[in-house]
Amino acid sequence: MYDCSAMTTSNKKYPNSSPLEVVAESNLEMVTCDGVTLRADVYHPTDNKQYPALVCRTPYQKLTPRYIEAATDLAARGYCVVMQDFRGRYASDGDYEWMWQERLETHDTPDGYETIEWAAKLEWSDGRVGTWGHSNASWAIWMMLDSQPPSLTSTLASGISKNILDINFGIFETGRRLEWTYMMAADMRRRAELSDGPITPTEASKRWDSVERGKYIWWLPLGDIPGKVFSELNDQLQDYHRNQNGEFQHFGDIHSKIRTPVYQITSWWDRLIGTIDNFQGLTTNGPEEFRDKHRLIIGPWGHDATQFVGKIGPVDYGPDATTTYADLIARWYDYDLKGIDNGMADEAPVQMWVLGEDKWRGENEWPLARAEYTNYYLHSQGSANAVGGDGSLSTDKPSAAESGSDEYDYDPRDPVMSLMSRNSQAAPVDQSPHDHREDILVYDFPVSDSELEVTGPVSLKLWAKTDGPDTDFTAKLAIVYEDGLAVNLTYGIMRTQYRNGYETPTLLEPGELTEYTIKLNPIGCMFKPGQKLRLYVSSSDFPNFDRNHNTGKDYWSDVELRTAHQTILNSADHPSHLVLPVIPR
Repeated sequence: MYDCSAMTTSNKKYPNSSPLEVVAESNLEMVTCDGVTLRADVYHPTDNKQYPALVCRTPYQKLTPRYIEAATDLAARGYCVVMQDFRGRYASDGDYEWMWQERLETHDTPDGYETIEWAAKLEWSDGRVGTWGHSNASWAIWMMLDSQPPSLTSTLASGISKNILDINFGIFETGRRLEWTYMMAADMRRRAELSDGPITPTEASKRWDSVERGKYIWWLPLGDIPGKVFSELNDQLQDYHRNQNGEFQHFGDIHSKIRTPVYQITSWWDRLIGTIDNFQGLTTNGPEEFRDKHRLIIGPWGHDATQFVGKIGPVDYGPDATTTYADLIARWYDYDLKGIDNGMADEAPVQMWVLGEDKWRGENEWPLARAEYTNYYLHSQGSANAVGGDGSLSTDKPSAAESGSDEYDYDPRDPVMSLMSRNSQAAPVDQSPHDHREDILVYDFPVSDSELEVTGPVSLKLWAKTDGPDTDFTAKLAIVYEDGLAVNLTYGIMRTQYRNGYETPTLLEPGELTEYTIKLNPIGCMFKPGQKLRLYVSSSDFPNFDRNHNTGKDYWSDVELRTAHQTILNSADHPSHLVLPVIPR
């Protein structure tokens, strides 16, 4: 046990009482039904009263400062907060099971179920249990939900998509996957008492950024990356890394079984914005008596749950966009568990930050029923290459007088580099470093007379051909402000061999003309007069996604790199176009 009185919080945005003095019980043991000891730290007020329990299970070490801060904050508001290390991670015993195994092949579901029931019986718990957790910790929540622990009363899960293919589009996320594996390997080295690499996440992060990243993201073939670098990648991990077009996560299958209200948090730059699909699934396919109880918030943030701030990248959305993870968690449970009148009962179930308008707005559903899906056609006279070219967007179809195509060469030895945050996560970033690249086609829609709001799912219908058996086509939308600053809003990618589905990869005949549907992540943005909506089309976004070698060979073992000549059609007969959800204003 250690004293947390020094970490008691001041009054927050959504207080339920004066802050309470908090104490933490260290490494309380729970023995699973198969005899493995899992350990948790439990934060609770010192007043000997009982409070609702909030459970977070994580593979990222329960003593990470962000967890300590959130848990202490929540306990000071009147909660019994449980922070547990996953099986085989840090203080918990057993063997760690990689998350991409089929759900029935791991202990994640029973471990989660047993932890909920264990938390309900803690002496500081009143028997009501909720959850909290972001990203992998949220994945653990979803793995448990359909088991329906009797003591689970309410749920909060943030930053997790319905399916893995919502995240990677069937393509290896080179930068993020290698970094993540390197971070996870630190504890594996510690447990194995190895001395050939970092043994803490902090050490691993520093070494990856300073030494390893610049080496291994370019490594060919990927399958020959030395195992010791990642603490001997086991067979499961290697299998996952080299088979990206498979689905191991099927949370859509359990929506009908979830019998608690669920509060989900995501952000416009969250690479796991497929969280929205889980909300949509629960409100359409979940048990009818719970459908109107689910809530969703979409903020102007990235994937990092410690960065719920209004200033992100080159844009400042102001103080109304700034909060903390503990604020969001406490507001939900103050409302749903404690019945406190904090205004949430009167709010629409979807709360979203409208970019450009820069304020919160409530909606009754997702996607918005009033959206008008409108085609914005690509136009040019054959020179849409780079910013300053002649590419444009219009609701008018191309005429016969237009050239009908744009061309560029994609060289995987010089890919378009991802403009992202340091840890390979999406974020609003100034796009000007790519203004000169002629392997990026640029199409602008100037907003002239009235505001244009685009909110909902986005797709690009792209008529294209390449001179090889396989390649990629990428799409990115940006807002261009009056001063010329272009900031990315959303992205998508299509690997051409997956044009008929991930299950049936099929190579192209060189020169084969094909219409591709590129799914982009959803957006919610209002464009003002004087601004532009900009579409970038290219063939690489590295290391957000692995480089296509343009050979049609297995990317895991292939070392050959060839340049592909790409043609994008925008003719009257082959009208490439964006499909945008326009909101009447």
